[in-house]
Amino acid sequence: MQPQTIDPAMLARAISALRAAIGEKNVFTAEDDKVAYSDHYAPDESVHRPSGGLAPATVDEVRAVVRIANEFRIPLWPISRGKNFGYGGPAPVLKGSLVLDLSRMKRIEIDEENGTVLVEPGVSFFDLYDFIQARKLPLWLSVPGNSWGSVVGNALDRGVGYTPYGDHAARICGLEVVLPEGDLVRTGMGAMGNSKSWQLYKPGFGPSWDTMFCQSNFGIVTKMGLWLMPEPESVLGFDIEFDKPEDIGWAVDVLAPLRRDGVIQQSPSFGNWMRSAAVMTRREQWAKPDQMLDEKAISAIRKHFNIGWWSVQIRTYGPLEINEATNRHVQKAFNGKKVLAMKPSRWVKGDKPLGSPVSGTPISFPLANANWFSGRGGHVSYSPVLPPRGDLALKQFQRTKALYDRYGMDYHASFSMGERSMTNVNQVLFDRDNPVMAANLDRIFRALVVDAKEQGYGEYRTHIDYMDVVAETFDFNQHALRRLNEKVKDALDPRGILAPGKSGIWPAGRRGARA
Repeated sequence: MQPQTIDPAMLARAISALRAAIGEKNVFTAEDDKVAYSDHYAPDESVHRPSGGLAPATVDEVRAVVRIANEFRIPLWPISRGKNFGYGGPAPVLKGSLVLDLSRMKRIEIDEENGTVLVEPGVSFFDLYDFIQARKLPLWLSVPGNSWGSVVGNALDRGVGYTPYGDHAARICGLEVVLPEGDLVRTGMGAMGNSKSWQLYKPGFGPSWDTMFCQSNFGIVTKMGLWLMPEPESVLGFDIEFDKPEDIGWAVDVLAPLRRDGVIQQSPSFGNWMRSAAVMTRREQWAKPDQMLDEKAISAIRKHFNIGWWSVQIRTYGPLEINEATNRHVQKAFNGKKVLAMKPSRWVKGDKPLGSPVSGTPISFPLANANWFSGRGGHVSYSPVLPPRGDLALKQFQRTKALYDRYGMDYHASFSMGERSMTNVNQVLFDRDNPVMAANLDRIFRALVVDAKEQGYGEYRTHIDYMDVVAETFDFNQHALRRLNEKVKDALDPRGILAPGKSGIWPAGRRGARA
């Protein structure tokens, strides 16, 4: 792990200057504050414990914080709301960093006619949903499984949702960014001072920079433009259950061409039985702590909740007559297949609201899976990206399930279907107070990385503990991409103060800290 390399005397001087800049009540350095900004899902929260937190309320205050951090060489770790649990929450990669908490920045500006929004980092999915509902705007969000996090933070980390707008990063249109030395820039058409199309046209003029600030440490996003989905006339589809683990192979082959051809425009996700069970029950009801969940226990869980070994929700959005034709086409694709259950779903404008993430309604109940072990639970995800082929999905499942069994973990996985790719999201749930399980968490994660790399699969996002581990797998031409990232980092952030180690990108002065 990265050593503590922050000069205590310089930190004390920086804290004094920061209190003067943004107000004493917005600088948090008590021991409880350090704990609050730690990773509460980690086996050992102290590994990434910060020196405290800062909560500016305006762009000018953010710039002031950045200038002070540069003066005293104090690393900052920007967060939007710090709810990225399973990936590190609010905690920094580099222990002792100051967390730059942007949750007080909550402005929302909506262009109803064009279906766009400009939001600050403190705006949660619940905030934006309530804003839209209060004004009765005919616009829908796309939300992730746990929606209490930031709209900005989720998009920047390439989070996903359930509607056709579920690729959140792809819906970004225009950013306002504080650069590592305190300069302020707007990307795309926002680079024009009086622009009328900042949230309407993504490229702008010259190089396009929006994606440069996704999963990077090149700047602090203080405003984000995002496209919202017009409220559709109808949402139709199917909830499909599959009986056997090997059904994942043929099921992926049925869905992949429908997704690629645009028949299905959302990203359906095949989840195994535990995705449902982990939020509805506790492990202790089905097995003793030292017992593996055998097929008998799994069958009992499935029977109790009436779920398949795999399940998937497919939805189509738009005019009713088009959706009805599309759903007949989807149903035809499954004709003759051994489906356990295929339940139709139908919503037409004017019906009672769905109250579901498939209609852009924020939720938080999936976070209950952390209670699977009925104690201080946590989870870490490993999510490699594969070609969308059934034989590859089946082999991936078989290899990964064998690793879960080897390390005594309960298999919790899904396969999310993109337009030209498939992401295998593997959640490793564990009991933080079980030292054997905590040790095996690290072992299984590293084994998953090795296994995926051998197949030519890379992860699309990762926990702060493993950013260097995952970055190491992107090794074409002796890690040419990492060298490029480091050149950009050193040019924009010569003092290396902004999120050192984020996504495996370290500034020149701290590259010896790379894990």
